[in-house]
Amino acid sequence: MSEEVIVLLEAIESELRRQDIWLPMPPSVEAMASTTPFCMDTMAFSQWLQWIFVPRIRAIIDSGGSLPKGSNIKPYAEESLPLERLEVERLLLIIEQFDRLMS
Repeated sequence: MSEEVIVLLEAIESELRRQDIWLPMPPSVEAMASTTPFCMDTMAFSQWLQWIFVPRIRAIIDSGGSLPKGSNIKPYAEESLPLERLEVERLLLIIEQFDRLMS
């Protein structure tokens, strides 16, 4: 399963790059330290994907840890991504595949 997860993480990164929203510099330390789900109080959902989600899931895989069970990211993605004025269809499909894989 970890190979499938890596493929999905790479697809998320690729899609964010394709839409030219993959940022070269991380948000502030304060923004990264948010305890609010999806860091919704300090960054855009696409930033959370890039700076929190992708690195955390990669770290779990690299350390041989257990992947999260019952992921349910898509509903928040559906709510947040259109507000960022992004092309959401492909990104939502990738996120949906991740949620299904974690179920």
